Amino acid sequence: MEDPLKKPVYSTRAQREQLALHRAIADQKQSCQHRAIANQKQSCRHRAIADQKQSCGERRKRENEDKRGRLEAIKEQYLGSEKPKKKKLVTKRSRLSFHWENTEDTSRDVNSLYQNPHEASLLFGRGFRAGIDRGVQRKIERDLREKIDLHWSEKNLVDMKERDWRIFKEDHNMSYNGSRILPPMRNWAESKLNTELLKAIERVGYDKPSPIQMAAIPLGLQQRDVIGVAETGSGKTAAFVLPMLTYITKLPPLSEENGPYAVVMAPTRELAQQIQDETVKFAHYLGIKVVSVVGGQSIEEQGFRIRQGCEVVIATPGRLLDCLERRYCVLNQCNYVVLDEADRMIDMGFEPQVAGVLDAMPSSNMKPENQDEELDEKKIYRTTYMFSATMPPAVERLARKYLRNPVVVTIGTAGKTTDRITQHVVMVKESDKMYKLQRLLDELGDKIAIVFNNTKKQADTVAKNLDKAGYRVTILHGGKSQEQRDISLEGFRTRRYNVLVATDVAGRGIDIPDVAHVINYDMPYNVEAYTHRIGRTGRAGKKGVATTFLTLQDTEVFYDLKQMLIQSNSSVPPELARHEASKFKPGRIPDRPPCRIYH
Repeated sequence: MEDPLKKPVYSTRAQREQLALHRAIADQKQSCQHRAIANQKQSCRHRAIADQKQSCGERRKRENEDKRGRLEAIKEQYLGSEKPKKKKLVTKRSRLSFHWENTEDTSRDVNSLYQNPHEASLLFGRGFRAGIDRGVQRKIERDLREKIDLHWSEKNLVDMKERDWRIFKEDHNMSYNGSRILPPMRNWAESKLNTELLKAIERVGYDKPSPIQMAAIPLGLQQRDVIGVAETGSGKTAAFVLPMLTYITKLPPLSEENGPYAVVMAPTRELAQQIQDETVKFAHYLGIKVVSVVGGQSIEEQGFRIRQGCEVVIATPGRLLDCLERRYCVLNQCNYVVLDEADRMIDMGFEPQVAGVLDAMPSSNMKPENQDEELDEKKIYRTTYMFSATMPPAVERLARKYLRNPVVVTIGTAGKTTDRITQHVVMVKESDKMYKLQRLLDELGDKIAIVFNNTKKQADTVAKNLDKAGYRVTILHGGKSQEQRDISLEGFRTRRYNVLVATDVAGRGIDIPDVAHVINYDMPYNVEAYTHRIGRTGRAGKKGVATTFLTLQDTEVFYDLKQMLIQSNSSVPPELARHEASKFKPGRIPDRPPCRIYH
């Protein structure tokens, strides 16, 4: 037994280095042996795999050959084998000879061409003997092809085919629904309007008709009932004013006590005033008198102007019904009715007033419901125009009751915003709205903008804050008198003010040119109002921008707004896209996962 107290003996550094060297050499030899064994095993494995593949390939080849042999045997059994045919030797005696002597040629005595070879006449080719002139033929084909492939704009009206009209309607995003539809007009010269109206159109500066005018005017001249569905700013006013004035010019002079020949109803005073201005542009040249009957003005004065005699009355439904009840006017000779912005009138609760006005007209002049029944050429029938940006059920109900076999003209897609408007939706807090609004207005420059609010009180507050901040601002809402509203609109049109703060009074029908930016300070309660608000910009072929401030209090419209942004290829803010309210339509219960049944 070793002594535990014995002093340990340590190796020297040289001994330790030598021992480490021996161990490294031994490890290297051992790793080389292992590597050689692994390589040998791997090569054996590769050879085995190659042999297996080769054997599989040979086996598959043998199987294919056997299968091909069996198929050939079956084919030979049913079809028989092909036996090589013996080559038939042709004898010299039966061989046909194509050579003969000149003495055997008998055609020279019959054909005069052989007798006079230098006197052969040219045939129907130009410079070609017995052939077609390909140059002339190509020219004829090219002329025919060019005539067939002419664009519709290069063709005369009589040369227009069904395919040309289909392309024309596609180019203008125009669709019809109805029977016995006249083709649209391509320009004013094809409109069949009278000479005075065409001169008035030229003086006003309408160079080219808009799509709704192309489609609706020929139908109006035919006195068909029309439902026009088109985006805002599409020229709807002239589409019904021009056929209406043409209709009036064919009637005898109107006596003072018999009331107007035509009535146009609009939902708001501003829209009625705008329609009056547009109508007077053309009626002035025809000697036709136009009277506006709207609220906010003296009804006695309006009744006096009607009693003096007028062919056209442009009115809001409520005030016109008041005039009828007070006997300021009668509609016993009125057979031309226009309902502009019909969906807006229904939304504002004017359906009873509209029905009351229409019921005051003579029902004996209604067209027969059967469209195949022939009309009396000597009788004047009622013509009804209805324009709407959307077609809710209430508007359809009104159309079914008062329109006879109408033609529905749709320009674009009903209820869709125009592609010329760039839409931005910004999620904000209520307290940050004014700051963001001022930042947007600072970028306005010399352009003009409309700021929409949901309430009159909010509009007053926003206008006051902007006025204090130094902006040139005016205000428009239902709490203002008609005179104040006219002054505000006139100042905004003449650029005395560059910012108009308004409620939905200005959301429909107001045509203010060159509005560059529409800002929804408050998100409206439905997407229909949103569509018409932003429709104040991007009008008459110009581009515009619409910005909407969205808060968490607007969840009721999140779903519809998100769908509209997607359809118009506009960006959807992430907060709106992720919100639960934007994933399901309001009132709809989201789909639930199936319940598990445990046994």
